[in-house]
Amino acid sequence: MAPQSRLLTIAFICIAGIAGLGAALLWRHAAAPVELATGTYVSPSRALPDFSLIDQRGQPFGAAKLRGSWSMMFFGYTNCPDFCPTTLTTLAALEKRLRAAAAPVRPQVVFMSVDAKRDTPEQLAKYVPYFDPEFIGLTAADQAAIEAVAAKLGVSVIITPKADGTYTVDHSGAIFVLNPEGKLTAILTGPFSVDALQADFQRIVAGHA
Repeated sequence: MAPQSRLLTIAFICIAGIAGLGAALLWRHAAAPVELATGTYVSPSRALPDFSLIDQRGQPFGAAKLRGSWSMMFFGYTNCPDFCPTTLTTLAALEKRLRAAAAPVRPQVVFMSVDAKRDTPEQLAKYVPYFDPEFIGLTAADQAAIEAVAAKLGVSVIITPKADGTYTVDHSGAIFVLNPEGKLTAILTGPFSVDALQADFQRIVAGHA
């Protein structure tokens, strides 16, 4: 990797980490009953504001569809150079491990795009299953709708034009963990590994029981 690319990667990771920390501070809590290695337990759990997005099949997707199972929700975009695919690969490895172990509780993974212009349902339908066929991809008809949902979770979205006419999108690197009632239960800010995510997820589920 060229020095300039390496510096850009480091800068992006720093921005994503700071944005994730900002989201965690927004949802700050009283003394948490569960200590996590990769983030913050939210106690009491918080209901999400309702939203209306579109999944990779072109179907409406709102907060109600996050109820009934545990969820791990991650913001990103399909043109993300490294941070997003790295996190999605780690989440896919976690899902594979939990399936192989026949784990009694397994989260659904929701990839929420922050790039409405490029991330159409058709684009997400090609991108998301590459990591795991069960992953859910979400987008919106316009950028304002996406940023409104992100803002409700304390996630800032910064679009930066490039000299070649394209653009990058800086966003939170956090993983939002939602319980089966669709309430925010933890904000994981990393660093992420399969072992750390599995251990924290198990602590979160046990703390919720």
